[in-house]
Amino acid sequence: MDGSSLKSAQLLEQMRLHLATDAGKELAKKVGLVYQFNIAPKKIGVDEEIFVVDLKKGEVTKGPYEGKPDATFSFADSDFLSIATGKMNPQIAFIRGAIKIKGSISAAQKFTPDIFPKPAKL
Repeated sequence: MDGSSLKSAQLLEQMRLHLATDAGKELAKKVGLVYQFNIAPKKIGVDEEIFVVDLKKGEVTKGPYEGKPDATFSFADSDFLSIATGKMNPQIAFIRGAIKIKGSISAAQKFTPDIFPKPAKL
């Protein structure tokens, strides 16, 4: 995820490497959904960088998904990290407006901190 100033990009790079492992392949089989993340440095909708976590193919890419993702999330960089590392509950974040979701709500509910590898140090 070169060329990104976002802290989230480091976590998404770990996710990309994780998906290449056996555990990552199992996860992709189990979830089987495509998530697009629009991550902004400070404020949702401003200077967002777009990443795709494809849990059908088992890959993470930078740039918009070609086609229609199962769910699209928009968040600020710090909120994404809090959710992905389990410090913030995704449902609470949604209620507080820290996440915006488009697409399938049932697909969105499968987006939990469990899908991320446990980070070394960020």
